[in-house]
Amino acid sequence: MTEPRQEFDPAFEIIEPAAYTASVLFNSPHSGATYPRAFLEQSRLDVATLRRSEDSFVDDLVGGVVRHGYPLMRAHFPRCFVDVNREPYELDPRMFDGRLPSFANTRSMRVAGGLGTVARVVGDAQEIYDRRIPVDDALQRIETLYKPYHRALRRLFTKMHRDFGAAILVDCHSMPSSAGHKDERPRPEFVLGDRYGTSCVGTLAETVESTLRSLGYTVSRNKPYAGGFITEHYGNPSAGLHAIQLEINRALYMDERRHERVAGFDRLAADLETLALRIGEIPLEELRPYRAAAE
Repeated sequence: MTEPRQEFDPAFEIIEPAAYTASVLFNSPHSGATYPRAFLEQSRLDVATLRRSEDSFVDDLVGGVVRHGYPLMRAHFPRCFVDVNREPYELDPRMFDGRLPSFANTRSMRVAGGLGTVARVVGDAQEIYDRRIPVDDALQRIETLYKPYHRALRRLFTKMHRDFGAAILVDCHSMPSSAGHKDERPRPEFVLGDRYGTSCVGTLAETVESTLRSLGYTVSRNKPYAGGFITEHYGNPSAGLHAIQLEINRALYMDERRHERVAGFDRLAADLETLALRIGEIPLEELRPYRAAAE
């Protein structure tokens, strides 16, 4: 069997600035759009349907932050192949031929919904596979893609923390403009997730929210998205490590049906650069461990 990582060149990348101007790291874990041939042969869905689970173009939307001195990490593999914003072994035993490791989390809400580390569904609960897949296939995706991604992300985040005394991770995602229910109100243009105040100091969330509102956007905090595995596990304010999830409404920048960028893309990209600069202006004294521990 070909190793999944060999299907991507590279599987992920870190785009570093010429010089770091602040301890702010942007991450786009779900914008990957390279679909391995063997995966497409396994899937009962076409690429256009599979792409509905992507955070399409988000890495390009935030790419301008690099010129201001902030690094950007992005995946090239798609989230429906392996999702790095889950626990490493959040797996549904009904999907696989073979026995899962005893330590696998098979009972989470995300697994129940078909959205574990290796997803069972995309979009409106559309099944990806028409038969079980080998358990070794899933475990290989985790070993060759998931774990190296997190090693690289953790290494960079730790280095920035060491160099500056504190570090901020902005985990960037996109959301459908609606959940598909006819009576649902339109979603806000941004949803900020700080795990209900536990993944970063209040100053960070307040800076992000006030900046976006000043730019004319509607903003919600923690509803319907409070932050996933990355936000929860990388954010540790008492140690000077701060993580916040940024969910962007796709209607702002793309035609969701045609999967194409729209005229608002460039304006939004420029506004996200403004947001990055405001985050970078937060005084380190408000982010370092002793300050966080006192709050």
